[in-house]
Amino acid sequence: MPKTLFKPTRLALLLQALVLLPATAQTGAPTPNDNAADKLDTVVVSGIRASVRKALDTKEASNSMIEVIASEDIGKLPDTTIAESLARLPGLSAGIDRGNASQIVARGLGPRFVGATLNGREFASSEPDRAVRFEMFPSESVSGATVYKTQSAEIVEGGIATTIDLQTVQPLAYRERTVSLKADALYYQLGKDIQGAKKYAPRLGGIYVDQFADRTVGVALAFSYYDQPSLEDRVDNWGFNEEHSADVTGDGKVDKTPWGFQNGVKKGTDKRSSLLGKIEYRPNANVAITGDVYAARSNILEPTLVHVEGNVGNWDGWQSGAFSKVTTDGGYVTGATVADVNLDNLNARWKQNMRNFAAGLNGKFKLDDWNLDADIARSTAGRDTMWTAVQMSMLQPGSVTWSFPRDGWMTYRFSRDSGDPAAFSTNVFETWGPTYAGKLNDALNSQQFNASRAVKWGDFSRLKFGLRATQREKSYAQTSWNYASAATIPTSAFRRVSVAGRPDFIEFAEGFDNAVPKYFGTAALSADGRSPTTGDMVQNNWRAKESSTAAFAQADLSGSAFGDLSYRGNLGLRAVHSRQTGYGMEQLNGGTPTPVSAGTSYTRFLPSLNLILNLDSEDVNQLRFGVSRAMARAPLDVMNAAHTVSIDPNGVNPTTVSGGNPLLKPMMASQVDLTYQRFFDKDSLASVGLFFKKVSDYIGIASVAGSFNGKPAYYTQQVNREGGNVKGIELVYQQAFTGLPAPWNSLGLMANYTYTDSNIKENGDRSGGSFNPIATNGLMKSNGGLTLWYARNGFEARLAANHHSAYNRAPTWDSTAFQINGAETWVSANVSQQLTSQLQLRLGVENATNQRVTYTDPLNPWHQTNFQFGRRFNVGLTYKL
Repeated sequence: MPKTLFKPTRLALLLQALVLLPATAQTGAPTPNDNAADKLDTVVVSGIRASVRKALDTKEASNSMIEVIASEDIGKLPDTTIAESLARLPGLSAGIDRGNASQIVARGLGPRFVGATLNGREFASSEPDRAVRFEMFPSESVSGATVYKTQSAEIVEGGIATTIDLQTVQPLAYRERTVSLKADALYYQLGKDIQGAKKYAPRLGGIYVDQFADRTVGVALAFSYYDQPSLEDRVDNWGFNEEHSADVTGDGKVDKTPWGFQNGVKKGTDKRSSLLGKIEYRPNANVAITGDVYAARSNILEPTLVHVEGNVGNWDGWQSGAFSKVTTDGGYVTGATVADVNLDNLNARWKQNMRNFAAGLNGKFKLDDWNLDADIARSTAGRDTMWTAVQMSMLQPGSVTWSFPRDGWMTYRFSRDSGDPAAFSTNVFETWGPTYAGKLNDALNSQQFNASRAVKWGDFSRLKFGLRATQREKSYAQTSWNYASAATIPTSAFRRVSVAGRPDFIEFAEGFDNAVPKYFGTAALSADGRSPTTGDMVQNNWRAKESSTAAFAQADLSGSAFGDLSYRGNLGLRAVHSRQTGYGMEQLNGGTPTPVSAGTSYTRFLPSLNLILNLDSEDVNQLRFGVSRAMARAPLDVMNAAHTVSIDPNGVNPTTVSGGNPLLKPMMASQVDLTYQRFFDKDSLASVGLFFKKVSDYIGIASVAGSFNGKPAYYTQQVNREGGNVKGIELVYQQAFTGLPAPWNSLGLMANYTYTDSNIKENGDRSGGSFNPIATNGLMKSNGGLTLWYARNGFEARLAANHHSAYNRAPTWDSTAFQINGAETWVSANVSQQLTSQLQLRLGVENATNQRVTYTDPLNPWHQTNFQFGRRFNVGLTYKL
């Protein structure tokens, strides 16, 4: 284990000792892992059908309401990453980042309400808050996932919408050595539209599982490598001049003109790699020791070209005479030609290196009637980022023509040749700055001990107890600077770049990283030796520490009710105590920043009850009920103590304070679930579910009255405020049509639909001066998916379509910068053929319909951004020993 950065508590030391608890070898009942291995060995079907069957078996047997992703064979999860698989489950969807499914949205609530664990352990995140980027987990490293939609006392606290547990392979669950290698060639269609962009990508992965010493030792090694093009074509509307515009259509009414816009194209790479190592030691039925390590990296390098058109705002009508061919919608100018304006060309570069690490040691022991489980783990995550750009201005003005229809694809053109390097000034007096470099680090240690035993106390069949301690620290530090004040860059330093459907760009012919040090100095791109600016120290340098202890008691239930009907379930209580401290800088009336810190502590009790009533003796029809209290901790990045203070020297106006809030308490929810499920065949299910959540202590930005140094003040910050209700209905139907005549008996269907509504509101006004309510982050009123699959004689095919309605999301680090992500339908198709018993050929296409993405300002439906990522095709081989 890596050296800890935290001072362990007494409870932490106790739990660390328990994981090394010696066990006396005794004969007895098999461990839960033994049962899992026997269950895997009885599966005789393979491929998609086996995956569906295994998932349904797990779902039916669980005492909680869950969704399951099960690999039909080792190394054969159906998608590139677990994020793509999760986004297809009932009630779930995913936000898209760089064309990949990334952060999960569940049952109308965004990523901050989604808990995540790896092998039952919470892990650190490279995001500033707590959200997890699930695309960091490739299919080679994850053997399955369980999505808990109802809470139970034994589940790690932190998820109100859901808790997602990712599982890695158990080597002793397999009876023999297994090796699976995958190699794919991918083609990104958008790459052909951007001159010089990468179009092809390799993807490699593999997993090795083996057993030694008479099957008492098992090992697993998995790796993946993916050199993915990072491609994007994007147009950003900067919003509208609504108060100081003029009439440009001649109808006597004021027409609201856009301030400007920018178009950017990315032609970068995202190189992702991962490594998993796991060892199991099981000398007998009473002892099982497991150690595992997971590491992943993502290195993003994105050269970006941007056109900037920022002088068409028509302040107080000074440009009215330059407007022609004007189109309006609702009083907003959505298209026009404007003469005598300038166009700038930016060469920009974004670097983002992410790293994730998780390691743990787990011991399971059976002592007489007791099953003991002790676990220690450490997880770290980091993100190093850097943004910088050089702006080139055209020598002569021209005419710009744009069309930005509401909910339509944005287009524009410029009358002059924007791809001619000679059309731009060689004197660069400033950069599009400032340049900044940031470092985020997150570290999380955990210690856990659980004990359980079977009992015969009426309807109580098993008792479970547990203790858990965690220590977490997250920080972010940023440094900003500008290049030299001026540089002369010759025309020969640039070349033309053509982009389909856009005016041409110019870029550095020798590459950004070579050109900038050459013309602006060797240290232009280095943060070494630089000090953070005052703005950096107050706004972009923070740290948060958190320590938590939790204890739970849970009883498993089984018995009879309503005559001959059987029931099962669990009843439990989890108690959580947390202490948190936020650190940052305070700036008073523009003075020198000074360090400050503050914090709080809290205790929360989380009761839970899950019941499953079997409505017939064959357990075909089940009625599931869950009621619980759940919590989601405050985002770590807003728990900082940094703030700015403005005090009126005349004492007339109240003091104003803005910044972080280290006194935030967790968001809480009382929730009820009721679901009817009919398992009418081995591969078939129909279910109808209702869910309701009453959320309190909701965290959102607000301007609230308080005091500062004993005087009245107004605070603009994220606070615990009133929440509201989240409610919905969830429908699921899936069936393998084995009763049809051949070859149609190899066909299967999975369909789901979720409707969610909520009266929780976010504040869309980032100044905090007024409250403009918008829908809560993550609220998709409609979300559903349809998957058709076919499996016969080594041939498998899958066609999947997932749709969600528009929803509110915060796609940047600023958790108050909301955008309405438009309705989308993502379609994928995959086919495979088993060529031999060891070799499989695979073909696929993602985003088959070339779904475009639209962001809309929550306060202005005409203020939009849209972008596209293009289709992705792959051909690959899997070789299995």
